[in-house]
Amino acid sequence: VQLQASGGGLVQAGGSLRLSCAASGRTFSTTHMGWFRQAPGKEREFVAGVSWSGQTTYYGDFVKGRFTISRDNAKNTVYLQMNSLKPEDTAVYYCAAAVGGDLGIGSYDYDYWGQGTLVTVSS
Repeated sequence: VQLQASGGGLVQAGGSLRLSCAASGRTFSTTHMGWFRQAPGKEREFVAGVSWSGQTTYYGDFVKGRFTISRDNAKNTVYLQMNSLKPEDTAVYYCAAAVGGDLGIGSYDYDYWGQGTLVTVSS
């Protein structure tokens, strides 16, 4: 599976961004998808995940209703809508794909990773 993330950029605190991740190379509709992020000097952390059907979603505790993950299986794309952004949301955001099993929240649950897209939130 090849993953291409896009949509990062510079935004002011309180603003919004929508990240996209286009997948290719495997039947996307049977693959769980997730977003992770890694800030400088910190470990990679789980942001959100969506099951292959789109019926199940998980979010990191810090999201608190600000982010929404969704997918369009017809376009082989997963999205992360991020609202009410905070400076502490600044990080490189990675999309990831999991083949088989249940939807997970750990890095070890995912088999394929995209290259990452940088999100910078200014105060």
